[in-house]
Amino acid sequence: MTASLPDTQNNNEQLAPTTTQGPRRTIEQGDVRYTLLGTAHVSKASADEVAALIQSGDFDAVAIELCPARYKNMLEPDNLAKMDILQVIREGKAGMVAANLAMGAFQQRVAEESGIAPGEEMKAAIREAQAADLPIMVIDRDIGVTLKRVYRNVPWWQRSSLLMGIFGSLITREKVSPEEIERLKQGDVLQATFNSFAEESEQLYKPLVDERDEYMALRLEQESAKAKPPYQQVLVVIGAGHLAGMANYLQTEPPERSAERLERLHTLATVPEGAKWFKYIPWVVAGLIIVGFAIGFNRSPEFGLKLVTEWFLINGTLTALGVIIARGHPVTVLAGFLAAPFTSLNPTIGAGFVAAGVELFMRKPTVGDFAQLREDVTEVKGWWRNRVSRTLLVFFLATIGSAIATYVGGFRIFGQLAGG
Repeated sequence: MTASLPDTQNNNEQLAPTTTQGPRRTIEQGDVRYTLLGTAHVSKASADEVAALIQSGDFDAVAIELCPARYKNMLEPDNLAKMDILQVIREGKAGMVAANLAMGAFQQRVAEESGIAPGEEMKAAIREAQAADLPIMVIDRDIGVTLKRVYRNVPWWQRSSLLMGIFGSLITREKVSPEEIERLKQGDVLQATFNSFAEESEQLYKPLVDERDEYMALRLEQESAKAKPPYQQVLVVIGAGHLAGMANYLQTEPPERSAERLERLHTLATVPEGAKWFKYIPWVVAGLIIVGFAIGFNRSPEFGLKLVTEWFLINGTLTALGVIIARGHPVTVLAGFLAAPFTSLNPTIGAGFVAAGVELFMRKPTVGDFAQLREDVTEVKGWWRNRVSRTLLVFFLATIGSAIATYVGGFRIFGQLAGG
């Protein structure tokens, strides 16, 4: 193994010689030596260095900055074709899919500008580790958990701008600036992606970088502890932006306190609950609308019928408008119009879900749609051309139309009750 110069700040940490391409730290914990290699996510040199280090035969295990989902997607590029869109929407993961597409669109633009796709060094690590029959540890936090913790960590009044930034980045064709590419080389791929459509802030940095530094350090120790036979030399391939933070967590947290560390790992892997009162708002609104209908019919059947009719027209029209903007099938437009007045009074099912289901029935996505999805969503017209992304648009725009209609219709009802 390459000799290292001692670090005067810590006897267990050593810096690699300056002849290496990427920054490197060596951390010793018990009988295990971790070599942390900081890579550039858009650099062929980094990919070549990873390959050369594994081929050297100095390591008996390789850890990579990927979560199981991203690792699986890297091994199975056509994994998107297996996605059940309706199930994704039902489980509330449509936003996560959209965020993933935003990252994919950004990285596609980076690839076009730089000539190399982000993540080549991870592919090199997987390829060479498999060739050398070395165990591979995927140590990053699940991307869905990270995205949800980002959302939870941003103040509620800023979340709408974050969501609009994600959507805007999905349809933009602006070139990636040299500054963004340089930031991607020196930092973290998720942070660079988010910073491409949101202002850099502590609320973003903590869940995107700092928490993951700690999580990856804990996962690395957890995987090493259960290895049979025990690992002795582990190469850890991470983005350069994680090098200092991860080295710090490996050094400052003694692995002997296993119970505390397992609890901390569980905390970092859990999405914190949102404000409990927030989930009751749709039920309160639905209850008030029904009370308004009751008051209207109590005054006179004609007045009550007028309120119901206006409610039906406002909800149906705005929801159908959302589907039309998404260029949904005519049957989907009709389904949205008819479903919205009822789904708005039943928070357990949304008009967007109904509309998306009908759209999928009328226009079932083909294998080609899934294959072209990541490429299509990098341009505006591609969202409407691809049946997968168009279904997501139907869901989002029908949901927005129904939400606006609920409040417009509610104010309309109580305005008439107050005036009558």
